[in-house]
Amino acid sequence: MKNMIKAVIFDLNGIFIQSPRLSERFHDKFGVDKEKFIAALNEIMAEVRRPNAGDAFAYWKPYLDKWGLKLTRSGFFVFWFIAEEEILELVESAKQIKNKGIDIFILSNNFKERADYYEKKFHFLKIFNKVYYSWQTGFVKPDPESFKKLLEQNNLKPEECIYFDNSEKNVGVAENLGIKSFLFENITGFKNILKRYNLI
Repeated sequence: MKNMIKAVIFDLNGIFIQSPRLSERFHDKFGVDKEKFIAALNEIMAEVRRPNAGDAFAYWKPYLDKWGLKLTRSGFFVFWFIAEEEILELVESAKQIKNKGIDIFILSNNFKERADYYEKKFHFLKIFNKVYYSWQTGFVKPDPESFKKLLEQNNLKPEECIYFDNSEKNVGVAENLGIKSFLFENITGFKNILKRYNLI
């Protein structure tokens, strides 16, 4: 296939950075009901992923108190982030893409405290042309503006891009904009798509 791709855009969590489910970890460690934790997580993340949200721990503190957990701010975030690991095989694929002269971007729904931690721990993020976090951009996927902002800022047309995400909803929105979009399910399938477009 002739390569007309100028950029590959990736989600971050669930692809390059993976971890056990936080709800399961809180259940196993502290006995918090998984469904109650997920409900709190969804409610809080909807707020803290946006600019000017303030301290993310302040959103969690009432729930932690209700669950009887005496976690400090640092203790809470350390417990959350410590289980997150980079997937080296996928990082190598991203490097291969960039070595072919293709721009690579991250488009991530994330909050400030986590992004700050990532910038310190995960040095592979420096290989990307730019990392877009929702807490900075103001646009949270699946909002189409998340994608449009990235395209506009980098002078890209939708048909010149490939997008990978582990969320079907996000993939569908990107696809509707004309971006070649794929659900990330496993490393083998991911690499097969990259090979199809002569990206690795």
